[in-house]
Amino acid sequence: MALTLGSTPAPELLTMLHELIATPSVSSTNPEFDQGNRPVLVKLADWLSSLGFDVEIIPLQAQTDKANLIATLGRGPGGLVLAGHTDTVPFNENRWRMNPLALTEQDNRLYGLGATDMKGFFPIVIEAAKAFADSTLQQPLIILATADEESTMNGARALAEMGRPKARYAVIGEPTSLTPIRMHKGIMMEAVRVVGQAGHSSNPALGLNALETMNLVIGDLLTFRKQLQQQHQNPLFEIDIPTLNLGCIHGGDNPNRICNQCELHFDLRGMPGMDNQQLREHIRQRLSRISEQQGMPIELISLIEGVSPFEQPQHSRLISTAEKLTGYRATSVAFATEAPFLQQLGMETLIMGPGSIDQAHTPNEYMELHQVRPAIEIIKSLIAEFCL
Repeated sequence: MALTLGSTPAPELLTMLHELIATPSVSSTNPEFDQGNRPVLVKLADWLSSLGFDVEIIPLQAQTDKANLIATLGRGPGGLVLAGHTDTVPFNENRWRMNPLALTEQDNRLYGLGATDMKGFFPIVIEAAKAFADSTLQQPLIILATADEESTMNGARALAEMGRPKARYAVIGEPTSLTPIRMHKGIMMEAVRVVGQAGHSSNPALGLNALETMNLVIGDLLTFRKQLQQQHQNPLFEIDIPTLNLGCIHGGDNPNRICNQCELHFDLRGMPGMDNQQLREHIRQRLSRISEQQGMPIELISLIEGVSPFEQPQHSRLISTAEKLTGYRATSVAFATEAPFLQQLGMETLIMGPGSIDQAHTPNEYMELHQVRPAIEIIKSLIAEFCL
């Protein structure tokens, strides 16, 4: 959907950041907390339009309050995408020292919900883009703002299905303290549900104990974890093996009843080169064997669609350029991002932005003020390199 906007001039950087923070856009798998992101997109669209960008807001199917934004300056093949997500995680206001929905500048820090993860990236990108508003770009500069990265990643998934945007290079401004990131682990979140049969606990023959079968499931998952960790190591990661975490378990209702149902939730973070669908199928086959042995139905349920591991080759032009600009060698992180979806569109992809991931998802979230100017200069250099 192309927009006709009032072209409100983009204000100074801290004003932009305050307005974005003050516009709530929580995304959550819990409908009680979930909000839309369109008001944030309208602000970004107005500011970018004033700089000469052609702006589209593209709604997500069946979610009228959710959308992606694609803003394009210049024409031609190739070009550079600067990407970020517009949503934040839910927050507990009583754990904040200041108003989470306002920008607070204090102790050389910029506090506010999303200040670092990652509304703070957009004012920096816009400030950098101002320097090119009157330039003739040889390759397009595309600013991408997505929905629901913190929950389902449906915004990035929708773009991958559409085949947009098209460019040669993409930088995702997740908080990395301006260190280039060229690989990260994937993530799967799964549930295992065992269905037994209730009965009086005085006679085990009267029922089928789902908790006892779940005990076998847990043992088998831990064995599978050990096998994966023996088969897959990558020294470029701080945690150099795949991880499988048993997160929560629920089952039964009374000590004197045979447990008739039990459910376990776990996550699995695979390394680059591992395939989520293959991992899920291996687990399903293992559970099927236990189900047959115990005579109980066991179901594997995906809690989220999952994000693939990501890796951009070390010697890519984008990686080399980012390393020269920052002075840091590209490295890895354990958290997942939208990078696999942009890479799927055929772009060399990099994760790099101001702020620290240590501040993400925490009360009193902040970005260090001293990172703002270097971030602007790095983004300007990337635009000059890939668009002029």
